[in-house]
Amino acid sequence: MPNIIISNTTPIITLLGIGKLDLLKDMYQKVVIPQAVYLEIEAGKDKSFYMDLKQISWIEIKHVQNQALVQHIQIILDKGEAETIALAEELKADIILLDERLARNYAMMRNLIIVGTFGVLLKAKDLGIIGEVKSLLEKAQNNGIRISQKIVEIVLREANEL
Repeated sequence: MPNIIISNTTPIITLLGIGKLDLLKDMYQKVVIPQAVYLEIEAGKDKSFYMDLKQISWIEIKHVQNQALVQHIQIILDKGEAETIALAEELKADIILLDERLARNYAMMRNLIIVGTFGVLLKAKDLGIIGEVKSLLEKAQNNGIRISQKIVEIVLREANEL
């Protein structure tokens, strides 16, 4: 089981929105997020599924030490993504949770191991933690998460739900 998991904002928000944030605890025991990700989630306090991540014992919020790297990465990515990648490198993370394509491509170039939200759902199904993925994808879409039909089909095929 991986030891250090760093998450960006979108996986946390998506899992909060579908009522499945605890999947991260069930699968990884602990998740670390950078301060910028915490602040991005705090900006969504008006959402019905909002939770203060400081109140969740298995989520650790850390400050990134290498601010020069963050500034360098911010040339092409947003602050949350930049801090997530920089923190993953600082802590030598086993897995980085990222959904956005540009951020994923950048993280791959830096040899980080990436899992997206749908990868988390697929693994949770494989482990028997959840029974199906389809209804969770639909719930995510109903919460405003944009998922292309092509991605829905790929995920459902992987989940043997197509």
